[in-house]
Amino acid sequence: MPAAVAQQAKQRSLQLIRDAEVEAYVRAMAAPIFKAAGLEDSAVRIILIEDSTLNAFVAGGQNLFLNTGTLLAVATPEQLMGVIAHETGHIAGGHLVRSTDALRNASIQQIIATVLGAIAILSGGGEAGAAIMTGGSQVAVRSLLQYSRTQESTADQAAVTFLDKLHVTSRGLPEFLDIIQRDNLRIRGDQNPYVYTHPLTPERIAALETRVSQSPYVDAAAAPIYVAMLARIQGKLHGYLDNPDTTLRRILPSSTNLADRYARVVALYRKPDIPQFLTEIDALLKSYPNDPYFLELKGQALLENNRVADAVEPYRLAVKYAPKEPLIRVGLASAMIATEDPKLADEAIRTLEVATNEDPDNALAWYQLAIAYGRRNDIGMASLASAERFLLVGKLEDAFTQAEKAEKLLPVGSPGALRAADIRELSLRLWRNRE
Repeated sequence: MPAAVAQQAKQRSLQLIRDAEVEAYVRAMAAPIFKAAGLEDSAVRIILIEDSTLNAFVAGGQNLFLNTGTLLAVATPEQLMGVIAHETGHIAGGHLVRSTDALRNASIQQIIATVLGAIAILSGGGEAGAAIMTGGSQVAVRSLLQYSRTQESTADQAAVTFLDKLHVTSRGLPEFLDIIQRDNLRIRGDQNPYVYTHPLTPERIAALETRVSQSPYVDAAAAPIYVAMLARIQGKLHGYLDNPDTTLRRILPSSTNLADRYARVVALYRKPDIPQFLTEIDALLKSYPNDPYFLELKGQALLENNRVADAVEPYRLAVKYAPKEPLIRVGLASAMIATEDPKLADEAIRTLEVATNEDPDNALAWYQLAIAYGRRNDIGMASLASAERFLLVGKLEDAFTQAEKAEKLLPVGSPGALRAADIRELSLRLWRNRE
């Protein structure tokens, strides 16, 4: 790697993001592929990386990482499904054994553990949301995650097999590789990170294109609903990641395209121009009154702009229409707690208990749960929730202290006391290993 490029890499950072809608839509496309590969859908974690480069990889077990750059670059759901199917081929093919072994080697800078730890930190929002893995470690991750040419070809062939089982064209995968090649030429000074971990060779591409052309489903499009899902993913990401003023100049209020309207309303929230945001989000909700993600966005904007009491109702409706979205439940509970209304404390606790049961890696949920228990003067459970949070974000000494406190305060033999003991022992063991 040239010195100038290595220095550039050291200045970069990798940040993970959480979004209920984007995660849900990506999983909707991925779940049938996992099933076709013989994998348990719930066992595969889909993790979004805020990075404009085109990349995707699997690491640390059944964890599939997707750059936002990839989500924005694909032109069709078939291309995104092709990428997911290829990465699923690596999981199903057992290509992670080498990576899993490397996790135990401290000289690899524990790169994957760092990435996975960032997920929990990022769920904390605010300052905790700045979950950063330094870019210098990306050099290590390239070495750790680089597949052989044989493994790449095997994953390609597996991807076609999985998509054939779904009666969906696999043309999207070679189309995405064409996008990668064009992007690689555009970058010039550095290779696209995808190329480092997924070597492209003429033989590999030729073999893939031959297999795709022979598939009986070469012209079979994915379900139309996926087109709408991808459009919303891309509109939302453009709204969050692009400069708000640029987005607002590019998209006029008169636009009737849903993805553009979504990008525009998110840009208004980020600017922030709350009066105009409310006008346009209410217009969207008039057209889509039961849309949980538009309701979530409205609640989030109101909460973050000190209209706490007003934020509760849109969040309530969002949970009503998407009851299995733990991230939205955390938003609702956060709004309830922020009202400081003691009448809402018990409901906030119940809401957060559901959320942490479904998504135990969300540090913000545990933080809010600790506050809610504290408001109810249940110090034992507040300490346990704090211990869970500190364990997730890697603050092992604090996790040990809070777990020890919870264990003393909670009834002997109760589920909470037993969990506190587990955290106390685990945090101590991890702290000793770190030393």
